[in-house]
Amino acid sequence: MVRKKIPRGYPKGKWSSQAVRVMEERYLAKDARGRILETPDEMCWRVAEEIGGVEKKFGADEKRTQEITRHFYELMVNRLFLPNSPTLMNAGRGNNLQYSACFVLPVGDSLQEIFEAVKRAALIHQSGGGTGFSFSRLRPRGSIVRSTRGVASGPISFMRVFDAATAEIKQGGMRRGANMGVLRVDHPDIFEFIESKKEGGITNFNISVATTDEFMKAVKKDGFYRLYDPFLKKKTKKVKAKEVFEKICQMAWATGDPGMIFIDRVNAGPANPVPEMGPIEATNPCGEQPLYPNEACNLGSINLALMVKGEKKKEVDWEKLKEVVRLAVRFLDNVIEVNPFPLEEITQTVLLNRRIGLGVMGWADMLFQLEIPYESKEAVKLGEKIMKFIQKEGHKTSQQLAKERGPFPNFSKSIYKNGPPLRNATVTTIAPTGSLSILANCSSGIEPLFALSYRHKTPQRELVFVNPYFLEAAKKYRLPPEIIKKVEEEGSLKNTDAPLKLKKIFATAHEISWKGHVDMQAAFQKGTDNAVSKTINFPHEATVEEVKNAYLYAYQKGCLGITVYRDRCKEEQVLYAGKAEKKKLEIKPRPMVVSGKTFRIQTPVGTAFITINVNGEENPLEVFITVGKAGSDVRADSEAIGRLISLCLRLGADFSPKEVLAQIVDQLEGIGGSSSIGFGKDRVRSLADGVAKVLELYLGEKEEISLSGEQPSLPLKTKPRDICPKCGQATLIYEEGCLKCSSCGYSKC
Repeated sequence: MVRKKIPRGYPKGKWSSQAVRVMEERYLAKDARGRILETPDEMCWRVAEEIGGVEKKFGADEKRTQEITRHFYELMVNRLFLPNSPTLMNAGRGNNLQYSACFVLPVGDSLQEIFEAVKRAALIHQSGGGTGFSFSRLRPRGSIVRSTRGVASGPISFMRVFDAATAEIKQGGMRRGANMGVLRVDHPDIFEFIESKKEGGITNFNISVATTDEFMKAVKKDGFYRLYDPFLKKKTKKVKAKEVFEKICQMAWATGDPGMIFIDRVNAGPANPVPEMGPIEATNPCGEQPLYPNEACNLGSINLALMVKGEKKKEVDWEKLKEVVRLAVRFLDNVIEVNPFPLEEITQTVLLNRRIGLGVMGWADMLFQLEIPYESKEAVKLGEKIMKFIQKEGHKTSQQLAKERGPFPNFSKSIYKNGPPLRNATVTTIAPTGSLSILANCSSGIEPLFALSYRHKTPQRELVFVNPYFLEAAKKYRLPPEIIKKVEEEGSLKNTDAPLKLKKIFATAHEISWKGHVDMQAAFQKGTDNAVSKTINFPHEATVEEVKNAYLYAYQKGCLGITVYRDRCKEEQVLYAGKAEKKKLEIKPRPMVVSGKTFRIQTPVGTAFITINVNGEENPLEVFITVGKAGSDVRADSEAIGRLISLCLRLGADFSPKEVLAQIVDQLEGIGGSSSIGFGKDRVRSLADGVAKVLELYLGEKEEISLSGEQPSLPLKTKPRDICPKCGQATLIYEEGCLKCSSCGYSKC
């Protein structure tokens, strides 16, 4: 890749240290050795030059092209707008990797079609995209396969095939692929699907149940609905809707999956802009982008945190927002022209509809600045107003682009055919913006802040954030240092003496009721063509009944789907409240040079040499135990005991190393095996007991014992002994080229 030189006089970005670190890990171009080839500003210029250059294709001269390119650069470098991650990673690099984040692939009911979808998903994940699939066309488990007279294994078994394939592919070399698995609520295997993540076997999928209006009405009336066999193409047995609904909610409470997609509502609205291409069957991995089979969508998000003006009295800067919307829609439409899609079928479908998804991030930060509580009628009203404004201005820009460049080819078949021509079949989508919000240094999507101070943790890194708008408010309202310290430790104002007004304004995700979460999602959905990515957060102590109420309320409020997450319902999560972690074990580093003593003691399995090393403060640091010959089981066991003792001594704890050693002695002392050696105070019952005696001697807690003097011993004392795998006695010796047991006669030869 040729390094892109930014023209002189162009603005420079102000990136947080966290943003720079994430960009260095995932976004900035690197050479074959992994050396970074560009700065964050140069990345923005690389992308702007590629996307801005599209203007020439539609008749713009050099001056106009440079003007638009500069506008695109300024949008990104000033963090006013950022496109989805694949565009930032790949645009302008010439690596032939595509620029969209969202794809849906069809899965047909044949082995050939299933594995064709697996192959296509692999290509998409390789280039940085995520894929959604509906498995509703697959015949249910137990159906007869006519060609082989075999029995079908059902859609969930094939989901595991997709899951395994995904686990082996990193998106763009940076992250593992993500999938959405969808199954209609009337599929005969719906119960198996709902529980498919119960045991953790499917790890690279979010899953959602595509629920119909018929099903939701049956739930409300406590009635029945019929399952539909896609292979036999007919309705089958009746099922009580509430039983299925209860199971969905129980599993969502326990694992966070499945979510729900209200599929009939999706197909009845603007997310299905060309109904004859439908129906919509699935969405992208986070649920905000319904797509036709073999369709893709490129997304981008406006940073609402920077759409505020005023010093003493802050308000929304509507003019600035309008200008950013217009440029962002043009940017996203341009992306389609140069996007090197991985498959011809996807290219064709995308060009027919030219679907784009402009959304927002920084919503919680905007509310902080305006001093409006997230869970308030004022916030819900403003959220609806802002998104409807973005949608209105976005559609105006799409209409203008249609005049300049022509409408999307399917316009005459679309739900808009009787109105002004549009360049794009859809314009708006609310994405989760996880990584983008770190780059933009703002809150994620339309979510409330997870915590005022928090750690963002992945296998590669751990980043610490303190919300700058909270720090501004703390200064403005003269909060005492102890309150700020408490917030840094716990991530919230909840347990502080801060004014009630500030507690409401700076309420975090788990302080907001599920109803407040759903109300905000519904408000933004009213101004969104596609769908809204929003997590309905629950505290750990939430009940299944509350989850059920949230699902029903989301349907009632007009949402297109719902995803819930009960805190700590999964073993690992990305965000942790507060800078102060719960105490975690840390292994103390080993000095380069240590000193110690070596003890020799006779044990039932042979002579053991036990070395105890100390640190500079004369505290025990590590223990090495050697007994038996190399490669023997006894040698392996002795090494294992030594390693475990050493690990205990080097773990950070509230006890001194000598106190830890005393506890170890207490655990090992007296452990007996099949034989012993010595008498009285010198009796050693096993290797573990011998180790305990040496450690006691080291600690000075017992009078000196005979460690190496004359002791009665087992037969064959002079030969190295090992544990017999048959009788368990320490009488396995190497003799005559073979391992033999003198107790039971076992031989390895």
